[in-house]
Amino acid sequence: MTGAPMNRLDRGGGGSAGKDFSSTGRRGIIYFAVASRSMDVQTFHSHQNNGRGSIRGYQRELLIATGITAMVMVAEFVGGLLTNSLALLSDAAHMLTDVLALLLSVLAFRFSTKPPTKQTTFGFYRLEIFAAQINGGVLVFLSLFIFYEAYKRLIEPEPIRSLLMIIVAGIGLSANIVSALVLHKSSKKNLNVKASFLHVVGDLLSSVGVITGGLIIHFTGWYVIDPILSMMIGLIILRGAYGVVMETANVLLEAVPKHVNLEQLIQEIEAFGGVESFHDVHLWTITSGIYALSGHILIKDQMVSESTQILEKIREHLRGRYNITHTTFQFECESCETELVCRLEHG
Repeated sequence: MTGAPMNRLDRGGGGSAGKDFSSTGRRGIIYFAVASRSMDVQTFHSHQNNGRGSIRGYQRELLIATGITAMVMVAEFVGGLLTNSLALLSDAAHMLTDVLALLLSVLAFRFSTKPPTKQTTFGFYRLEIFAAQINGGVLVFLSLFIFYEAYKRLIEPEPIRSLLMIIVAGIGLSANIVSALVLHKSSKKNLNVKASFLHVVGDLLSSVGVITGGLIIHFTGWYVIDPILSMMIGLIILRGAYGVVMETANVLLEAVPKHVNLEQLIQEIEAFGGVESFHDVHLWTITSGIYALSGHILIKDQMVSESTQILEKIREHLRGRYNITHTTFQFECESCETELVCRLEHG
């Protein structure tokens, strides 16, 4: 039996390939594998091929946000020097971190579009997850830095030119709102964009804090309000960072996606006519929006053509209900004595 070529894994859409069948005659197990594309039948190993447009869209949005953030960073740095405002200088440093994080996200997307190789058969999609995890980690350290700076300002508050501080922070707020609107929709679909969106939201909240603090300082001279607002911003950033770090950790641990109840999925597969059991199941996330499933399906002794119909129904169900588009199944007509979920052991 010939081997299968490596295939790209993309978000959404539909696709098909040829298949080749061979039986071992051992324990009544039938093995299915992808082979040439010459046969006009559906493959048992399915994946999709039209996600490049989404990735290009993510890159474009991130580049727009990067440009806006970089311009605001320069404005706040200059404004901080002119006003002697540590809040503005700290916010400029915050934005420098965000510019680097956004550029990292763009680079990760570019690498993720590279085709798979003989050594990296899934391609480079996981670079997207690594970038999101780094972004989340940076957010954690950034929030700790804000707490540290806020503590110093509580101990030794410094006078600032509050009116110019408010004007500069207002410009930053307007720009951050635009960046957040650019990234908001895609942040719900992609972890990497979500981490970048949280960076921008952190900038936005920082600008609000600086404006509020500037107004209070301008009218009351109460300098201590600035570190108090900074601590509140730090807590919000830390909460968002925790969510990103935990989500990326689950992907790297190849945990079951949060939107899937594995026990329920198994029961649904076993409810199909002709299916006796579904076991040795593995379900994981390759990257944002791309899920993979493999397992053994025990079926009644029947012709291969009949099992193909069962498989197609299962694939359609998984694609429609769970958005699982990359599936690999092994059909059996005699049960293996294994647990529901496969236990991996060292050889």
